[in-house]
Amino acid sequence: QVQLVESGGGLVQAGDSLRLSCAAAGPPFNYYAIGWFRQAPGKRREGMSCINNNDYNNFTYYADSVKGRFTISRDDAKYTAYLQMNSLKPEDTAVYYCAIAAYCSLGGMDAGRFGSWGQGTQVTVSS
Repeated sequence: QVQLVESGGGLVQAGDSLRLSCAAAGPPFNYYAIGWFRQAPGKRREGMSCINNNDYNNFTYYADSVKGRFTISRDDAKYTAYLQMNSLKPEDTAVYYCAIAAYCSLGGMDAGRFGSWGQGTQVTVSS
């Protein structure tokens, strides 16, 4: 089973950037799609971005709330996925999680299709 570890969170100001990492111990990371979710206090877990594996040409999906500001990528040689977050807003404050799935869906990110959740990394954006 793939074990994932998120890192890169922190306290930043509005307009700043952060890059989150999602690292796996090794194979079979390359076979899976990787998704990034976030959860703010008192709110539901929200799927933000997903990237398919190379078999699906690394297709990417973004939720409307982050489209144009966040960029997902993966480096299969390092068993790591990334989430580059630019132009951060206070409403981006949340715990960010990565997880795996068989594939990304055009229709959105159902958390129930994802597994092997990491422990999360806190992102706090001050105004």
